Amino acid sequence: MKSEVMSTKKTENSIRSAQNFKLEGQILDSIPFGSGHINDTFKITTDSTNYNLYLLQRINHHIFQDVHGLMNNIEMVCNHLKEKLAHLGNKEVQKRTMTIVQTHDNKNYYQDDRGDYWRVFHLIPDTRSYDILETQEQAFSGGMAFGQFQKQLSDLDPKKIVEILPNFHNIEFRLNNLRDAITKDPVNRVIEVQDLLDYIFEREDKMRTILELGRANKLPLRITHNDTKFNNVLLDKDDNVQCVIDLDTVMPGYVAYDFGDAIRTIINSAAEDEADVSKIVLNIPLFQSFTVGYLSEAKDFLTETEVESLIPAVHLLPYMQAVRFLTDYINGDTYYKVAYPEHNLVRTKAQLKLVHELEVNNEKLTDILAENLMSN
Repeated sequence: MKSEVMSTKKTENSIRSAQNFKLEGQILDSIPFGSGHINDTFKITTDSTNYNLYLLQRINHHIFQDVHGLMNNIEMVCNHLKEKLAHLGNKEVQKRTMTIVQTHDNKNYYQDDRGDYWRVFHLIPDTRSYDILETQEQAFSGGMAFGQFQKQLSDLDPKKIVEILPNFHNIEFRLNNLRDAITKDPVNRVIEVQDLLDYIFEREDKMRTILELGRANKLPLRITHNDTKFNNVLLDKDDNVQCVIDLDTVMPGYVAYDFGDAIRTIINSAAEDEADVSKIVLNIPLFQSFTVGYLSEAKDFLTETEVESLIPAVHLLPYMQAVRFLTDYINGDTYYKVAYPEHNLVRTKAQLKLVHELEVNNEKLTDILAENLMSN
C-alpha cells in the first residue's frame, strides 16, 4: 500500500511539472519510463493529434549540479545536429535528433518549489532500443550511429561545451576515488573485496595509456557522448539508425572513450549486472559489425593516433566502470540506483570478468580493427 501511495504521488508530481512546458494538447497520462540509473523518467501522453508523446525527466541535480550548463550543452548539440540534417527536411530531422520542449517562459528546464529540476523532450515514436544486442545488423547500426554522432560534431568547438562532470573518464581520478573510499570504508565492506582490489591495482599502469596520450597532446579533444551504451541508440522498426539519445554526459573528450564504452556493452554476451560470470563471454561477430559501422562514418576524420587508441579504450572502459561500481559499493551505494544490497558488487565482478575476456582475446580484436580499417 505504501509503495502504491508513493507511486501515485510521483505520478501526480510529474504531471504538475509537465504542465509548466509547452506541450500540445491536454495531458492524459504520465507513466514511469525506461531503465536509466540516474534520472527519473516519465512518458507523457496528451490528446494532441500532432505531437502527443513526450519524455519528462527529473534531473538528478545531486549528480548534475550545473543544470543550466547541462541543458545549454544539450541544446547547443541538438541545434548543431539539426543544422547538419536540415537538408533532410523538418519531419526527418525531428526523427533523427532530440528536440527540447521549452517552458512557458521559454527556458529549457523548470525548477519546482521543492528545488527539483525538470525537462521535456519530444518522444520519438516507432523506435526501439536494446540493452543487449541480438544481431550483427544492430551492432553495425550502433557503430554507425556513434561514428556519425562524432563526425557531425567534429566541427563544433569543444570549448563551447561545459564540462558537466569533470574528470568523468579520467582513470587516475577514478582510482583516487577508489583509494579514498578504501581509506574511509564507511560501511566496512573493504575486507570482503580485497581480491577485486588486487586485480584492479595490478592493471592500473597500462590503463593510463589514453590519458597519457591526451596529456602529451597526441590526441585531439573533441565533443564526445561519454555514455555510449547501446541502449542510448534508438533504431527504427528495421533496426536502422534513428537517433542517439541521453546527452547528459556530452562533453569534451577523446573519441576512444566512446568507442570503448560502446564495445563494453555490445560485446558482452550477458547483462551489465549478470551474477553468473560464466555467462560473460565475448561476442566477436558483434564487435566486428560495430567496428565496421563505426569506421564507415568515423574513418575520414580520425587521426592515426586516435585509431591506435581504440583498442586500449576497449580494455579501459569496462575496467573503469568496475572501478566506479566498486567505489560506490564500498561507499555504501550512494551514486548508482541499486535493486539489492550486493548489486554494485555484482556489477563490479561482471565488468572485471569482461576485462579478463578482452585481455585473452586482445590479439584477435586488434586484428579485426586493422583489417576493417584497411577495407573501409
